[in-house]
Amino acid sequence: MYQRYGKDVEFLLVYIREAHPTDGWQVPRNEAEGVLIESAKSEDMKHGHATSCARTLGIKFPALVDGMDNRVEGEYAGWPDRLYLVDRTGKIAYKSGVGPAGFKPAELEAAIQKELGTTH
Repeated sequence: MYQRYGKDVEFLLVYIREAHPTDGWQVPRNEAEGVLIESAKSEDMKHGHATSCARTLGIKFPALVDGMDNRVEGEYAGWPDRLYLVDRTGKIAYKSGVGPAGFKPAELEAAIQKELGTTH
């Protein structure tokens, strides 16, 4: 979608926290894939995690980092991950279910098209 709508829609990744840290709820898949990240203990550490996440996942758009107070996570119920579309007035135009199982790309795309007033 970023490739298709990136000229008309600002895409952002907001890194909130590691879903499966080594010092928390580690999962076998992360261990098998070598994704071994401890919970961030500082802003610098959290920024490093976000950079690694964006690089590893091949994210091509800007990544922002929630503060150590996890305000964005709390305001948007973002954990473990969600997709949002915020309209031009700052209101939420679309909110996905909890991801990745709750992600419905066709629904998000329809919401983008509605906001743009187009069908690509």
